[in-house]
Amino acid sequence: MKLSIIIPCFNEEKTIELIFQKVSKFTSIEKEIIIIDDCSFDSTAKIIEKIAQDNKHVKTITHDQNLGKGAALRSGIKIAIGDIILIQDADLEYDPADYDKLLEPFFKTNAEVVYGSRFRGGGYVRLHFFWHSLANKLLTLVSNLVTNLNMTDMETGYKLFKSSVIKSIDLKENSFGIEPEITVKLSRKNYIFYEVPISYSGRSYSDGKKITLKDAFIAIYCIIKYRFFD
Repeated sequence: MKLSIIIPCFNEEKTIELIFQKVSKFTSIEKEIIIIDDCSFDSTAKIIEKIAQDNKHVKTITHDQNLGKGAALRSGIKIAIGDIILIQDADLEYDPADYDKLLEPFFKTNAEVVYGSRFRGGGYVRLHFFWHSLANKLLTLVSNLVTNLNMTDMETGYKLFKSSVIKSIDLKENSFGIEPEITVKLSRKNYIFYEVPISYSGRSYSDGKKITLKDAFIAIYCIIKYRFFD
C-alpha cells in the first residue's frame, strides 16, 4: 500500500518547509510527496527546489502561471502512483498527525473516499471566523441536498481517495470550486464516503488565508452545475 500526498502551493514561503517536515514524519506506510508550485511570486519556488534537491523521493511540478488550487490538484493527481491519494494544504491549518486516523477507514472498512471533518469533534479546533464557519456549514448543507449525503464538512482540506476513484472523474475546476466538484461527481458515481474527525488550526488573512466570500458563491454555482448540468 502506497500513499500519494499532494501539496498544492501558492505563496507559502512561511509554511511550506514546516509542512513538508511534518508530512515527512509520517512513516506508517510507504509514501510519495508531490508538491505543486502554482506560480508563486515569493520565495516558495526556491524553497521547494531546495526540498527536492535534498529529498530525491519528492516530486515537484511548477506552473508557468497561477491557475488555482483545482489546476494544481489535477497536475498532482495525474502523476500520482499511490494506491491512496491525500490532499494536504501547504499552510499549517491541517495537521499530518491525523493521517493515521484518516487512513483507518481504508484498512478497516469498504471506504473509497474519506473526508476529514472539522465539525465532528475529537480533535483540537482553533476558534476562528464565525462567518467562515457559517459559510462552510451552509455550503455543506447545499451539497448534501443534491448529493443525499449526511456530510458535515464538504469544504475540508483533508480529502483522501482510492487512486482509481479520483482518477475515474474528469476534473475541470481551476479554483476552490474543485472542492464541491469532487464531492458532487464522486457522489454521483455512488462511491462509499466516510468522515473522520480532525484537528484544525485556522489562519487569518494576515497569515495568508486566501479563500474569500466570492469562493462561496463559486462553490454554490459548482454544486448546481455538476449535479444538474454536467
